[in-house]
Amino acid sequence: MHFSSGINRPPYETADGYLQTTQGCSHNSCLFCTYFKEPPFRKSPIEEIEADIKEMPRVFGAPKRIFLQGADSFAADYDVLMKTAELLRKYVPSVETIGGYARIDNFYDKTEEQLRNMAAVGYANPYIGVESGDDAVLKRIHKGYTAAQAREVLEKLDAAGLPYIVNFLNGAGGHGYGLENAQKTAALYDGLHPTMVNASMLTVVPGTPLYRAVEKGLYEESTETEKLEEIYELVRCLTPDTIFMNEHASNLFHVRCRIPAQKEELLSYIRQFMERHDEKTLRRYREQVTRAF
Repeated sequence: MHFSSGINRPPYETADGYLQTTQGCSHNSCLFCTYFKEPPFRKSPIEEIEADIKEMPRVFGAPKRIFLQGADSFAADYDVLMKTAELLRKYVPSVETIGGYARIDNFYDKTEEQLRNMAAVGYANPYIGVESGDDAVLKRIHKGYTAAQAREVLEKLDAAGLPYIVNFLNGAGGHGYGLENAQKTAALYDGLHPTMVNASMLTVVPGTPLYRAVEKGLYEESTETEKLEEIYELVRCLTPDTIFMNEHASNLFHVRCRIPAQKEELLSYIRQFMERHDEKTLRRYREQVTRAF
């Protein structure tokens, strides 16, 4: 099978089968990112996808879910994605849903009707790296779109009935900018229906453009305490009925709970966590995570 960058997926997708529809990243300009740098972006031809699908029963058995590979697998053309679902039904009939990583701009060229058709054939819960609802932060980390563009796409997904997961990059705004970032991100999701709001804490990794910006004094990293204050504020301000997940290895604590049903319990937990840990201890953890990249 064709996997140009190896298997990359969120921790909760471990039981899936994997299939490559794109390689590399169509944007490849986020300042913090270390993934999918090589090879260059390419859309897999349907002939290659079909050959890989035919191999899937031998490699993955009878998976119920497929997590598409590539930094933004939903950059594949609509017709290719629909044909992929058809081929999966033919050769791997156990498959019930299809996910994958996605960028906001992967959905610009797909109409609401097309997204509705995709949902009908099993596409569900793409993991969208929104990262922030604050235009200043999005520009700072070179995400390549605005909060208004993100809102428009997410509203379109909601209208089409295609469920989705969004990611929040905790600490992306840098030193002194966490609370506003949290508030604006929560406001972005107000009235929307994400299946999950996933959070990961920014780790500035050597070799990335963001690391070089830190070295030049152009970017000052949030303290670990600031990141905790920011994630507290995000949870406090979140209004959708959704799952909040904070289980990435970069995170200082790991939780998965329902918002709003368990919001107060989670806020209490974060407060107690902050009271029990000082900045020096938390920073040691960040240094360990940095070495692991």
